[in-house]
Formats: sequence, structure tokens, C-alpha cells
Amino acid sequence: MKKLVILCAFLMLATVVTTASAQVKAKSFTVTPVIGGYTFEGNEDMDTSLSLGLRAGYNFTKYIGIEGFAHWVPTERRSRFIGDTKLNTIGYGVEGIFNILPDNKFVPFIAVGIGGIHYSSTNERSTEDKTNKITVDYGLGIKYSLTESIALRGDVRHVIPFSDVHNNLLYTVGLTFSFGGDKKAARATEAAAPAAVQVELDSDKDGVLDKDDKCPDTPPGVAVDKDGCPLDSDRDGVYDYLDKCPNTLIGVNVDKDGCPPPAPAQVIKREAAAAPVVAEKRRITLNVQFDTNKSTIRNNSYKDIDDLAEVLKKQPDLKVVIEGHTDNVGKAAYNKKLSERRAEAVRKYLIDKSGIAASRIKAEGYGPDKPIADNKTKQGRQKNRRVEAELEYEVKK
Repeated sequence: MKKLVILCAFLMLATVVTTASAQVKAKSFTVTPVIGGYTFEGNEDMDTSLSLGLRAGYNFTKYIGIEGFAHWVPTERRSRFIGDTKLNTIGYGVEGIFNILPDNKFVPFIAVGIGGIHYSSTNERSTEDKTNKITVDYGLGIKYSLTESIALRGDVRHVIPFSDVHNNLLYTVGLTFSFGGDKKAARATEAAAPAAVQVELDSDKDGVLDKDDKCPDTPPGVAVDKDGCPLDSDRDGVYDYLDKCPNTLIGVNVDKDGCPPPAPAQVIKREAAAAPVVAEKRRITLNVQFDTNKSTIRNNSYKDIDDLAEVLKKQPDLKVVIEGHTDNVGKAAYNKKLSERRAEAVRKYLIDKSGIAASRIKAEGYGPDKPIADNKTKQGRQKNRRVEAELEYEVKK
């Protein structure tokens, strides 16, 4: 009856005290020194006594593990004829462990095992004249995490020695020390806990969280990029929702409304008809990229050319010279030919794809002769590998 009461108490404790905190790690080793007591069945005529032992285990997963154990019990055998005599027993074996709620700070578990018991002396009444017996055991335990690798532990086992069946009870407490384990799973568990309660804000409601938003005060309804900043499609420095001239050619200076200075055609209309005609030029750099040693325009490089085509269509008096430039890596003669082919590729695209008259477009290659940056640096050479458009138009002064 006493054994049943202790087992029930452990079961109740195991099912009541559970609070979340990672405890059991898969692929971890454990070592547990224990101390407690051992109660023999009355007909064995042996006193309840101290038990000292050691357990060592391995967790295949966070639910299932295996554990070897050994414990020493110094007791006395009672006899009406010869008096009490000292008797030492050593129990040992291996158990399968099933952890219930392994992700909690309190982890209850079930144990089932097989092993043996050795007696320092024999007696027909107490040990059936056997020095060693086979035993089976089952029981409950609970672990409480003190740190990530140390836990307080309590165990109760019903131990059954054979061949004459006896019912013994082993009850211990100890400290479990854990080593190794699946660190990835442990980190994932730790990371998941704060994520469940963390509140992430998006104050301007643009779809980009405040912690990632580089433009936190975007007006409602304005389209933004991945950084939470309003779009600037023509890259003139004026956001689309403020830009009154949304298709400005890249490289052209604009005012606060995103608009360039008055077009040459407009200047001609405003000037007196009798004013002399003077040719003027404006130069812009196009963001046109080519593969190394090739003159085929990359698929992501047509936007600036298309923007230039739109300007040429809207202003039929404009003429343009497409200039190709390179850095100084390689032979100058080869680079000049390469720059000519690249300039011609842009010219051909404007004629064939955009419908601009061929008479309005020239293509020239200058190779490395007109650098705009230092060719001694990687950044400088990158800037020198460029295509420029020189717009020609007439104004009256």
C-alpha cells in the first residue's frame, strides 16, 4: 500500500507542475548522481536503507532515451535466531525513458527496465540462497531545469526481483547534468518563444515594418519600395507622388516638382523670330550595360534608352549623338572598336525598336580616350565604362 501511495503522488506531481521552458535536447548525454532510499518487501526480512547510485543516459530524441544505472544499498538482515547481520546489495540495469512534455521546465517521464541485484551474502529466507537475481522495474520520474544543462530530478521505481517474486521500492533524488544535444533545435525553440509575443509595428501602414522602414512617415496610400520609401521611377530625386513630370530622362536636372527646364522647342517659340539661330548641346549619361567584351545590350538596360526615345519622339527637332566609352584595360585600338559597336547597338535599337529616324542619330566610339574617373581604381573604371547621349538642338538668341 505504501508503494502505491508514493507512485500515485509522483504521477500527480508530474501532471500538475508543467511550465514552458526548453528542457530535453535530442542527441544529448546525461549523468545523474542520486541519493535516496530502498524498501524491501517484508518477507525478505531486510531493513529499509540508504541508496547511493549513478545514472547515465542518452536521448535519441527529446521524447525517447535510454539510461543505465547502478545503486548500492547497505542494509541489515533480521533474524530471530542469529540476530541482525549486515548485508550489502548492488542493483544495476538499463531502462527505456519516455519524456512527457519535453519542452517544459518540469518534465515528467516514464521508465521501464531490466537488470539485476547482487547480495553480499545469501540466506534461504531472504535471498533464496542466491547471490544474484534478475530484476525488472518500472516507475515514474520528474526533472526540473535549474539551468540549460542542470536539472533537479526525482525517481520512484517498483523493483521486482526473481525467481521468487518480491516487490521492492527504490526512491531517489539527484542532479542531472546534460552534455551536447541538437543545438539547432534548441535555438529554434528559444527563437520561437519571443516571436509568439513580439508585436511588430507599421506606423505609417505602408506594408514595411517600422524596424525596416527607412522612410517611416510615408503618407497613406503612397506606393513604396522594400525599404518603405516612396517610389522614384525616373530617378530624378523627386518621389512619384510629388513628381509633376514623372517620365523625365535620367541625368537631366529637375526642379522641386520633378520637371526639367523648358524644352528647346518651347524656347524657340518664346524667342523673337528674327533672333539668330545658335546650336546648343546637352549631355546625359545612359545606364546601359553590356557583358564583358560584348556589344549586346543587357535585358535590364533598356529603360534609359526607352526614356531617351520618348524625348526624341516628343521633340522632333532634337538630334542625338550616342557615344561609347571604355576603361583603359586592354589595347586602346580594341577598346575603340568595342565602344563603337556598343554605341551602334544603342543607335540601332532607337531606330529599329523605337522608330526614330536614322538621320537624327549618330554613333561614335571613343574607347578609353575620354575618362570621367580614375582608371586606377575599380570604381573609376566602372564609371568610365559608359554610354552617353549628346542632345543637339537649336535656340534663338
